[in-house]
Amino acid sequence: MLDESLLDAPEALAEADRRGLLRGAAEAGARVRTAARHAAEAGIPDLKPDGRPRAVLIAGPGAAAISAADLLGTLAGAGCPVIRLTPTGVAPAAGALRWELPGWAGPVDLILIATPDGSEPGLSLLVEQAYRRGCTVAAVAPARSPLTDAVDGAHGLFVQMATAPYEPGAPSAASAPGVLWALLTPLLALLDRTGLVTAPPEALQKVADRLDQIAERCGPAIATYSNPAKTLAAELAEALPVIWTEGTSAGPAGRRFVGALAELAGRPALAAELPEALDAHSVLLSGALAAGADPDDFFRDRVEEAQVMHARVVLLRDRPTGGLSAAPAARELALSHDTPISELEPEDGGDLETLAELIAVTDFAAVYLALASGA
Repeated sequence: MLDESLLDAPEALAEADRRGLLRGAAEAGARVRTAARHAAEAGIPDLKPDGRPRAVLIAGPGAAAISAADLLGTLAGAGCPVIRLTPTGVAPAAGALRWELPGWAGPVDLILIATPDGSEPGLSLLVEQAYRRGCTVAAVAPARSPLTDAVDGAHGLFVQMATAPYEPGAPSAASAPGVLWALLTPLLALLDRTGLVTAPPEALQKVADRLDQIAERCGPAIATYSNPAKTLAAELAEALPVIWTEGTSAGPAGRRFVGALAELAGRPALAAELPEALDAHSVLLSGALAAGADPDDFFRDRVEEAQVMHARVVLLRDRPTGGLSAAPAARELALSHDTPISELEPEDGGDLETLAELIAVTDFAAVYLALASGA
């Protein structure tokens, strides 16, 4: 059960936030600035690539690496395939995971490693494998981690991960707010130099500014009625989030939201992109999870019954491709099945700015849902 009264009690929220999630969400803009500075200190702005890589392969553990690969692939578009290397192993532990390069990987490919830990032996082995194949290697990880020596030995590029002052060198939860931007920002700067994405220093500064603006709008001191993240958390209190996305930036933001809800709040969620989401989830909305599935539900005495979870659509929208929008059809489908719908749409800006806003608001919502439900 969600304690909605906690949402408007900043001191109680701070007391419940034993993992420092709110502080991490508020500092996302600062993480971008620090990460951009670390990228500059590593020499990324001075790189003069010979040309675009044939493919970009991304490896790393957990939700942050998954989101980074998803975001970079979306931003790169058709310019170059961006492929995440899926780990294997017997457990999701640093010593158990292994990554393998595909047989075709070679000197014309770029290997990117993103990890908030840096102690995974499997990543060091991957660096050695890439060196033997002649691949170019770049990594973002905490300073003085074992991965540093492996990258240096392979004559690769190492960028120190931007950590917060209160967690110097400490591994962070893969979905913790701020971790994604600490890993993603140097990779954006690197791929900007290769011409695969457009992320010059001024664009990264705008991202940091937008993240700061969202932190002000969604902070714990802002009341629920004017706080989009708290409002969304309250709306999802007893619901199964069905996240529909529209637009280039919204897709990866929706998938990131699913990961954050699972890891931070312990809540299941589904995500799909419009217009295909309308077919993929139409049966779901007409089944037992639909709010209108039981016409007597409103009048039922719930004191002695377990709470029934019903679906709630969350529509994340960016600029739709070609100006055509499936949002009206999405609203009609949801409301025809008595399914409530929440909508988030970023303010105008570049692709990176709108992406940052969608991720920041949903990150805050996942944090509030986690704190108010005691996760």
